[in-house]
Amino acid sequence: MAWRYCYKDVLPFSAMVAVESTNVGLNTLFKAATLKGLSYYVFILYSYAIATLLLLPLALIFRRPGLPTFKLSLLYRIFLLGVLGFSGQLCGYKGIEYSSPTLASAMSNLTPAFTFILAVILRMENLALRSSITQAKIIGTIVSISGALVVVFYKGPTIIPAASQSSSISLHFPLGSSQTNWIIGGLLLASEYLLVSIWYILQTQVMKIYPSELTVVFLYKLCATIISAPVCLIAEGNLSDWRLKPDIALTAIIFSGLFGFPFTTVVRTWGLHLKGPVYVSNFKPLSIVIAAAMGVIFLGDALCLGSVIGAIILSIGFYAVLWAKTKEELSNGRLGSSSDDQTPLLDSYKVEGI
Repeated sequence: MAWRYCYKDVLPFSAMVAVESTNVGLNTLFKAATLKGLSYYVFILYSYAIATLLLLPLALIFRRPGLPTFKLSLLYRIFLLGVLGFSGQLCGYKGIEYSSPTLASAMSNLTPAFTFILAVILRMENLALRSSITQAKIIGTIVSISGALVVVFYKGPTIIPAASQSSSISLHFPLGSSQTNWIIGGLLLASEYLLVSIWYILQTQVMKIYPSELTVVFLYKLCATIISAPVCLIAEGNLSDWRLKPDIALTAIIFSGLFGFPFTTVVRTWGLHLKGPVYVSNFKPLSIVIAAAMGVIFLGDALCLGSVIGAIILSIGFYAVLWAKTKEELSNGRLGSSSDDQTPLLDSYKVEGI
């Protein structure tokens, strides 16, 4: 019973927090590398290629026995995942290039709302407005997004001063960035997280058809690499940009290829299979708090009252959604039961619907 609770609740929670921490670190590294001249086309293609090569032996070694027959229709879905993933990466990293990692973390909080709406439209999530569970999900999502916006847009008095003005790297409005660029970056990031929400929904269905995380993620990365190669090579025609030197650009690409892309995608795919898309997407608001914490600990940024107030508001909304999900599982008799069902969000959804 204790192991089942750990696997079903504690482990997914810890894994999602680790994923968001990795993403914030990767976004910060990427922004620093672009300031040194790294092309985001080069970054995306190299990262996908490294991730694909890393996942190939893992998918072969840890392939599960007794998997269903791999059908052509499944490959079409995985290829569509590749198109969605690559398009999202293009929008996301171009958005960070125009703005900053902090805005990326803030805009990521649109993912719960997008995913919840899409899940309702596709009848993957029951919407009973008079139900306390549904009300908690809606209110919790709105409150967590509001808390994240407070962290970004309300500074307030300084609680912990910056280590030094010269060494602190500002993750808010970047130097030399116009308001127009900031708005363009925000629109690109909003587009990314809409695509991410669609990706979550489709990936959940793929995992229900073919429940092998490593195999699915490897094929997804392979498709994304094949799709991105001609686009990136044509878009970035300067061959000198493809020659990497041992600097922060190389560090960002290696970190993304070895830890960012494979780790985050595998863990999210496992989380989607285990808990469903709404649970996974609701960890997105946490990235704003992690970004603020990383800024204070690693970059010497100041900690302001707005960050603390926003984090408290975010946590209230965040745990409201988790409470709703837990109560939903308890009411359906799944929590702690011996059932093999691993996707309670999708119980009433038919796989043939997509």
